[in-house]
Amino acid sequence: MSTINLPLNLTVRVHPVVLFQIVDAYERRNADSERVIGTLLGKKRNGNAPVPTGTAVSKHNHNLVPVSLRVGSVDKGVVEVTNCFCLPHKEHSDQVEAELGYAIDLYESNQRVNASENIVGWWASGHEVTNHSSVIHEYYARECANPVHLTLDTSLTGARMGIKAYVCVSLGVPGGKSGCMFTPINVEVTSYEPEIVGLQLCMKTIGMQSNPNVPRTVSPMLDLAQVTDASDKLLALLSDVLAYVDDVLNAKQQPENTVGRALLDLIHSVPNMSGDQFAQMFNSNVKDLLMVVTLSQLIKTQLQLNEKLTSLTSFLN
Repeated sequence: MSTINLPLNLTVRVHPVVLFQIVDAYERRNADSERVIGTLLGKKRNGNAPVPTGTAVSKHNHNLVPVSLRVGSVDKGVVEVTNCFCLPHKEHSDQVEAELGYAIDLYESNQRVNASENIVGWWASGHEVTNHSSVIHEYYARECANPVHLTLDTSLTGARMGIKAYVCVSLGVPGGKSGCMFTPINVEVTSYEPEIVGLQLCMKTIGMQSNPNVPRTVSPMLDLAQVTDASDKLLALLSDVLAYVDDVLNAKQQPENTVGRALLDLIHSVPNMSGDQFAQMFNSNVKDLLMVVTLSQLIKTQLQLNEKLTSLTSFLN
C-alpha cells in the first residue's frame, strides 16, 4: 500500500458546488446502490494529469477498476477542489466495477474547458471508511502522489451532513509486515464571491418545505435590490460596532484587544476621501451598472424579436 509523505496538518478545502453535486448524485443513485463515488476537479499541479485505465477484477489480488478520480491542487499544505462529477459503479463483496469509458470522456471534456486541473484523490458518500476503501485508495496512490480520501455523510448521521477527509499512513515494524491506516485531516468549506451569492439565495429556502403555504421557489434579486440589501446589512453591522465602542467608552464592557486591532485595521483600510468624492465614485459605479442592465434588456428584446420574425417567416413559407 502506498503511503502519504505530506504532514498530517494537511487541509482540504471544498467548494459548495462540490457538495451540492455529491448530494445530487446520491439522490439520483440506483435503488441497489448504497453509496456513490465520483471525480473531483480543481486546479492543476505541475505535470500532466493521468487518465483512468484498467478493468474490473478481483479485489483480493489488489487490482482495481478505476472508480473515480479527484482533481484539484496542492499548495502549501492545502488541497482545494472546485468541481466534481459522479461515476456510476457497483461494489460487490470481492470486486468493484465501474464504467471506465464514462470517466475518460468526462475527464477529457473537462480538460478541453479547463486544462489547469490535476488528480489529488477521490471521494465517496457515507460517514465511514468501508472495506473497499483501502483497495480504491491504493489505485489512486498509483495514479497520483499522496491521494486524499473525502467522505460526505449523506445519511445525515447525528442530524447533520458531516464532511471528513483522510490520508493513508503506513503502519508496521522494520523487517515485518506493514499496513496502512486512514488518518483524519482538516477539512474546510471555502467559497468564491459568486458562490456566496448563491448560498445566500439557497438559505432563503430554509423552512419552506415545512410551510405548505409558502412557495418553494426563490427568484434571484435584481442588482439594485442586492445593493440595497447589502447596504442595510452594512448599516446593521456598523450599528453593532458603534454600540460596542460606546459601551467600552462608558465602561459598560471590558475592551478586547483583538477587536480593537481589527477595528484599527478596518479604519486604515478605508480610503481617505471626502463625501463628495465618495458620492461621485458611487454614482459612477451605479451608472455603469444601469448601462449594463439596459444593454442586457436590449439584447434580450432583440433576441425575442428575432425569434418571432423567424417563426413568422417559417409560417409564411
